[in-house]
Amino acid sequence: MTVELPGLPPLTWTHGEGRHHGEGDALVLTSDAEVDWSNDATGAPASHTSTSLSFEIDEPFQLVALVSVDSPRTTFDAAVLTLWVDEDCWAKLCFEYSPHGEEMVVSVVTDRFSDDANGPVVLEGSVWLRVSSLPAGAYAFHYSVNGTTWHFVRQFRLSTSTRPRVGFMSQAPMGPAATSRFSQISLVREQLADVRDGS
Repeated sequence: MTVELPGLPPLTWTHGEGRHHGEGDALVLTSDAEVDWSNDATGAPASHTSTSLSFEIDEPFQLVALVSVDSPRTTFDAAVLTLWVDEDCWAKLCFEYSPHGEEMVVSVVTDRFSDDANGPVVLEGSVWLRVSSLPAGAYAFHYSVNGTTWHFVRQFRLSTSTRPRVGFMSQAPMGPAATSRFSQISLVREQLADVRDGS
């Protein structure tokens, strides 16, 4: 199944067909129960049960969206921007619900095993997320609380010569479902001027 969104290349699902609908300018994704992407660094069984609605792009890009997750939230549920090559090579930038009941920015980069890092707590109930391509096959994650001033999360490379698919995902590793909202989506087809200050 192919999904069309204004300003984006055609989107398809990475792991079987997910649930989506539109609400005004928003893309709404509802996960299945207990779904996630995780290649646990301690050697626990990997999970690739969630699905990303994603597209292919060969040119420089910045994918931006204002994201939120409907209440009530369960631990680790998240609205996510994704990069996917295969089960051992992927990355995600999440607006995730922590075990302490806090909404926060979380990033995961996977090269066989996942490097999982918590970022700042977000108090506004929503946050802007951005994934950007960089020269030499690198990528960057940023977040913003106002859509204007961007904060650096991380810069990284994926160990592959294949360009990853770029997209959107809703995950609920410990819950019955998560409904994630992605609004004010934009795809800028150019590279960042300065990865550190986010400009």
